[in-house]
Amino acid sequence: MVGIGILEKIKPQKKEAERKRDDFWIETWDSIAQQYRFDRDDHLSVKKVNDSRPFGTHILESFLNKFFPAGYPHSVNEGYLTYTKFRALQHVSSAALSVLSTQSLLFAAGLRPTPAQATAVSWVIKDGMQHVGKLICSNMGARMDSEPKLWRILADVLYDLGTGLEVLSPLCPQLFLEMAGLGNFAKGMAVVAARATRLPIYSSFAKEGNLSDLFAKGEAISTLFNVVGLGAGIQLASTVCSSMQGKMIVAPLLAVLHVYSVTEEMRAAPVNTLNPQRTAMIVADFLENGNIASPVDLRYKENLFFPDRIVKEAGSVKVGAPLHKVVKRPSQLRELRMVFPEEKFLISSENGGWTDMVLQHSATGEDALKGWLVAAYASNMNESRCGLTNDVLVDAYEKMGDVFPSFVSGLRKKGWHTDQFLDGTGTRFSWYYDAKFS
Repeated sequence: MVGIGILEKIKPQKKEAERKRDDFWIETWDSIAQQYRFDRDDHLSVKKVNDSRPFGTHILESFLNKFFPAGYPHSVNEGYLTYTKFRALQHVSSAALSVLSTQSLLFAAGLRPTPAQATAVSWVIKDGMQHVGKLICSNMGARMDSEPKLWRILADVLYDLGTGLEVLSPLCPQLFLEMAGLGNFAKGMAVVAARATRLPIYSSFAKEGNLSDLFAKGEAISTLFNVVGLGAGIQLASTVCSSMQGKMIVAPLLAVLHVYSVTEEMRAAPVNTLNPQRTAMIVADFLENGNIASPVDLRYKENLFFPDRIVKEAGSVKVGAPLHKVVKRPSQLRELRMVFPEEKFLISSENGGWTDMVLQHSATGEDALKGWLVAAYASNMNESRCGLTNDVLVDAYEKMGDVFPSFVSGLRKKGWHTDQFLDGTGTRFSWYYDAKFS
């Protein structure tokens, strides 16, 4: 009886200690980090992580986030900084030289000095809009990694919009600089998106380490047919498109052909990286037929224009929601951590219509696949639509553990890269523990 009395006294103290334990997590989204914790009254508090940084450090980190890859310098190989320095110097000297050459050409055309200088300045401003477009689009790099096909198509749509403004500029010559500037702005964004997505597309075709050869041959084909296109354009400009009416008819037809062609190109590319859409399709195919689809199998099934659609057969999973919006109560957070104690994902289905999966910052493609399989199995087991219970999640987790080794091995044999999960700008989190309770 004495022993029982001691235990009864210890239990409340243990619960109180657990309640006082000041654990918190940090969520990162688009280079912004915030700290979240539940207080003793179960209220969620929010705090910016880097508020105390010196102003100079803040500016430096903002610069690195804007112009260097995520995770720099650990995410790149040695020599990247030297390469970037000389690349910057190359572009500065080239841009300065182009201004001088443009000015010289205008003088050579017989323009008077003062108008020529004004025209040269206007032309530089017009080209400057292209650089603004490039800078704005450079912030979309993570999204382009996740959906290279979509952004490659958007690049050509933007390019055609910019070209369309230039074609229409003779209708309002008094707005030449404005229309040319907007056209170049759209083209600048298009150039960045097209160049950024070129490597993932070429990589999807590469075998036996021949990426450089593929890239070189692809650029050779582009150059050859650009020359052919220039010849066709010269012929059209001197015949049916010699008038504005002809341009108004032919230009839209060429733009439609252009976008259609790039769409079919992207449909043919077997991209082998894991993103939310492709992961959902892999899991759905595995659960329905027991098959492991290859990148070639899925390429024509991808939805290029609405990649964020929910795949019901794969558990109706959504990735990237902030943890503080998925977990409403501290008790729910504790329960989920008990269900998945060693994993880098958490799953919740309290929204009813879909299942939220939140990934830790260091989660890989394999972690995302585990979570997706658990969500899909749990969805199939769940008879009610009021959310997934912990018992269902535990059963689904055990079932996932039985099939996962052979499942991920089959994915690698099919050519999938499982070391990364490209979720665009989805929010991720990291656990932290207050040192005074360690």
